[in-house]
Amino acid sequence: MPEESWTVLKLLQWTTDYFQRNNVPEPRTSSEVLLAHVLAEDRLFLYLNYDRPMEGSELAAYRACIKRRLEGEPNQYITGLQEFWSLPFRVSPDVLIPRPETEVLVEAVLEFLDKADSDLDILDLGTGSGAIAIALARELPAARIVATDLSMAALDLAQENARSHQVDERIFLVRADMFAALPGDSQKFKAVVTNPPYVSDAEMLELPREIRDFEPHHALEGGPDGLAAIRHIIAVAPTVLSQAGALCMEMGAGQAESVSGLVLESQEYRNFHIRKDYSGLDRVLVAIKK
Repeated sequence: MPEESWTVLKLLQWTTDYFQRNNVPEPRTSSEVLLAHVLAEDRLFLYLNYDRPMEGSELAAYRACIKRRLEGEPNQYITGLQEFWSLPFRVSPDVLIPRPETEVLVEAVLEFLDKADSDLDILDLGTGSGAIAIALARELPAARIVATDLSMAALDLAQENARSHQVDERIFLVRADMFAALPGDSQKFKAVVTNPPYVSDAEMLELPREIRDFEPHHALEGGPDGLAAIRHIIAVAPTVLSQAGALCMEMGAGQAESVSGLVLESQEYRNFHIRKDYSGLDRVLVAIKK
């Protein structure tokens, strides 16, 4: 970025063109998101202040953001923020970036549960940033949610997000590998919700570098067929679900047939269905325990 006099509009135009020439996805959006971050404003501010001159310190900070984006780092890790369920969440390379298709998972849980029920115990496996648990806690005032993750850094971030959204008193964070640290028969859950690792070994090699080189592999890698964690969850979830409780689980595109087979094979569920995401892809399993 050459040294000269810059306005917001001129800087956005230059950066968009620069990103285009360097094959950065969504170049205009990236330019705006990063500049809004540097200015500590929202993107609307940019549109209303196109003629605003940029200061030297702002240009230096923006230049650093551009460098990180060119190296493939996602906007969300550069800014430390991602929106999910119309709520802002702090994110870092310790957690997956929450994605729009996971909102279908939240919708599936809300459709199953009765909002008026005063006894709603929910288990969120692999909570990451806490996005799913927090969205559910905001929508279900009576819900008590146990949220597990193997990463302490992720749990610390989830705690920060839960506190920010004022639901930390109803979300209980537990360091655990899936079901490992949960007490035996002392608690049963009305719903088990999870966005587990489901990317196969072959698919990992083909992921965009923004994902492959920056997002945590332990939250992505699902083994040779992508079903290692899914297989385990389908088998074990009935042991912690109450009668007629639901397993609500995200899956990868193209996994619906295999997942359906695993549910039928377990013989622990009385019925199930699969919801499509906003792109029309099979995305969320809802399986009801017998």
